[in-house]
Amino acid sequence: MDSVDCVVVGAGVIGLAVARELALRGREVIVLEAATAIGTGTSSRNSEVVHAGIYYPAGSLKAVLCVAGRDLLYAYCRERHIACRPCGKLIVATSAVQVAQLEGIRQAAIRNGVANLQRLSGQEVAAMEPALSCIEALHSPSTGIVDSHAFMLSLQADLERAGGTLAFASALANARCLPGAIELETADGTQLRAGTVVNAAGLAAPPLARRFSGLLPQHVPKAYFAKGSYFGLAGRSPCQRLVYPVPEAAGLGVHLTVDLAGQARFGPDVQWVDSADDLSVDGSRADAFYAEIRKYWPALADGALHPAYAGIRPKIQAPGEPARDFLIQGPDQHGVAGLVNLFGIESPGLTSSLALAAYVADRCEI
Repeated sequence: MDSVDCVVVGAGVIGLAVARELALRGREVIVLEAATAIGTGTSSRNSEVVHAGIYYPAGSLKAVLCVAGRDLLYAYCRERHIACRPCGKLIVATSAVQVAQLEGIRQAAIRNGVANLQRLSGQEVAAMEPALSCIEALHSPSTGIVDSHAFMLSLQADLERAGGTLAFASALANARCLPGAIELETADGTQLRAGTVVNAAGLAAPPLARRFSGLLPQHVPKAYFAKGSYFGLAGRSPCQRLVYPVPEAAGLGVHLTVDLAGQARFGPDVQWVDSADDLSVDGSRADAFYAEIRKYWPALADGALHPAYAGIRPKIQAPGEPARDFLIQGPDQHGVAGLVNLFGIESPGLTSSLALAAYVADRCEI
């Protein structure tokens, strides 16, 4: 059985960022990835939005790591010439009830250290984005978009330059938690003994954690899957900025994002499903999209939307329950030396990735 200092399970954006951070700190790192390439799961099926850090409870990991991670991500992309643009976002209120919520959102943002939100009248919004119709809005100039795949490729390059290794087609089958080490076995029978293991398997993190003998089951949350479908727009984007409605339960509503090529897409919606493999886009869901989008873009033409793709949010709360924070669980929580589990790393995971990686690396040194 070969021995290695650190094993990171999962080569999505979070696993790559954590592995890179550990390698840059001088640790010997191997990344085990079940797929044959990086970033094929949740990391390949999101909006590629750089979040400002507006919505999350003050002091939560989501709030703290999003705000810190946003600045780190923008700086990282500038230094490495990765396409990333702070195009800004409008949070639009289309009813009196939503207008009443805007000030609460702004105050929550201020508590999180996001003090640059601007409250705009409907006329001011129309001057910025003539296609939009709303009563009032908040403008977030710090929100942006990023080429997430180029970002992941850069993280991989940093990792490999620092001496880290990626092992593709290497699904982790089971693990044993022993005093002073964790023994791992991959699906092909390869065995490793590691001093530190980071479970960054995304949607598969909870079921994977249950295969660690020696980790008590009460420390592993149940996984829930919130599917989000996206629809593309035939024709030119009506806006240069991102457009979000006031947040709804389990998500941020059917919003308009613009990619780096200037193409618009709408979504995601929220559909609780039983399997992380349920990635088909039901074209009939477009009816609800038209109704929601026309609340802020009335000129959306019939037949303009087409199914694009779907992603799954790795939730650790059941439908109807309050949203949970990132759960970064180390030995001080579960009692297993050398093991760090990452559960419920949904949005703003991409934005938070570099700050989250430093936070996890610190836990690996405890």
